[in-house]
Amino acid sequence: MFRNKDILSAISQQQMRPLKRLAIPALLILLWQSLTSLGVIPAAVLASPLRSLEAGWALASSGALGDALWLSLRRSFSGLALGAAAGLAAGVVAGYWSWGENLIDANMQMLRAVPFVALAPVFIAWFGIGEGVKVAIIAFATLFPVYVGTYEGIRGLDRGLLEVARVTGMRTWDTVREIIVPGALASILQGFRYALTLSVIALVIAEQINVTGGLGALAFDARKFMQTDVLALCLLLYALLGVAANALARTLERRLLAWRREVHAV
Repeated sequence: MFRNKDILSAISQQQMRPLKRLAIPALLILLWQSLTSLGVIPAAVLASPLRSLEAGWALASSGALGDALWLSLRRSFSGLALGAAAGLAAGVVAGYWSWGENLIDANMQMLRAVPFVALAPVFIAWFGIGEGVKVAIIAFATLFPVYVGTYEGIRGLDRGLLEVARVTGMRTWDTVREIIVPGALASILQGFRYALTLSVIALVIAEQINVTGGLGALAFDARKFMQTDVLALCLLLYALLGVAANALARTLERRLLAWRREVHAV
């Protein structure tokens, strides 16, 4: 009987967790609305959440918001895919082979100390001012979290497993696929989670270069014409993208690492 009560209590707490996470953002939005309604924050400085939603509805009805959001998402995921793939490959090579560590790790540690914002002029010189430079900035920003997570995860593996693979004659690719990546998956996903957040931050920076479409173009036009409602809407959308990226990372961790919870529950 007590065990059933504990199970019901755990289920109740799990159901309440999303509401607890939304409590503080909801209070902040209510405070924002109250301050703008009372005139403490002038509309010329920052529009209220309700006015921002009205602006969003108007933009969505015209199709402009959907087009801008889709273009921003495409840029973000294209850069993330390139950066994560490169980081994963480099992390496996540097983490598994000593020659790979000597060749890659020192250079990666040096490059990750350089802020990706500072490299924007270099990327513009290399890729021009089109879509390529935006994707390149996002890829560079997301490369290092995945690399570090993969490298540290592989370095933390039980070397006995790798020795068993070597003694049994397991091929290198099979060792990587069946032992190394699954064993380092928790660390890899942590790096990927950080990379997802960085992809949104890098998107904000990248969309300020030769502003053409996307949420960056909406924010640029809103700033130029002093449309604080549209500007606030863009800020909210960027924030929601960050929340969605974090939720996606958590979902991946729950699904791909479900075996850890099962082991702990035994």
